[in-house]
Amino acid sequence: MKIAVIDAQGAGLGQTVIKKILKEIDHSVYIIALGTNTFATSNMIKAGANEGISGEIPICTYCKSNKIDSIIGPIGILCNGGINGEVTSMISNSIFNMDCTKYILPLQKHGIYIPGTRNLQIKDMIEEIVLDIKNNIK
Repeated sequence: MKIAVIDAQGAGLGQTVIKKILKEIDHSVYIIALGTNTFATSNMIKAGANEGISGEIPICTYCKSNKIDSIIGPIGILCNGGINGEVTSMISNSIFNMDCTKYILPLQKHGIYIPGTRNLQIKDMIEEIVLDIKNNIK
């Protein structure tokens, strides 16, 4: 199973997701770190990702030319200018158009509020994502 984790800035969320996947799921998963910058990618590699890709053009090229089973990231990955401007329209479009399961963490930032998520902790959301991935491993 191939899973992409995308994050920006220092990739704190991406690192947490990768560590949880590796802890909860056997190492039959292959994790690709998609970082909007080299610092984010490096941190996700240190967390245990198998491969890292940095920057707008490489991320978009990867998304268009590779088959993955799922992608995980904060809600800002779907918004032009998301994650403090690090997500471009090319990145958000490439992710949106991927033919895979998209696990979106509904962080309450940038004035985006998704009803029903108010009482969810990030760790609980990540746990739910990992459980769903475990249930869908072929």
